[in-house]
Amino acid sequence: MTIRFLLDENLWPRMKTLLLRCDPTIEVLRVGDEGAPPLGTSDPDILSYVERTQCILVTSNRKSKPGHVAEHFAAGRHHWGIMQLRIERPLAEIIESLHTIWGASTYEEWKDRTTWIP
Repeated sequence: MTIRFLLDENLWPRMKTLLLRCDPTIEVLRVGDEGAPPLGTSDPDILSYVERTQCILVTSNRKSKPGHVAEHFAAGRHHWGIMQLRIERPLAEIIESLHTIWGASTYEEWKDRTTWIP
């Protein structure tokens, strides 16, 4: 199965558009999109959503997300990958990294992994 991304609401709205310009077949939703959790959804509910839908979560949330992930694991739950962004990096670099991950790996490789990109 190919990778699907869920972009957290704390990221730039145009990120989705730029990623789709790389390849329009990339499955990517942003929190607040139709079919995705609504804006303002709690971190635990976002983690439940990405677990259920087998999406990689892309976020720059450095404050609350790690604690919620630890609680998620402590409850015996899983996720399909969390990509932590360094938002001080150029957006083009971030998009290139996500596109490479999408094209060169499968979602199983990211299960329960949190990584920093780029």
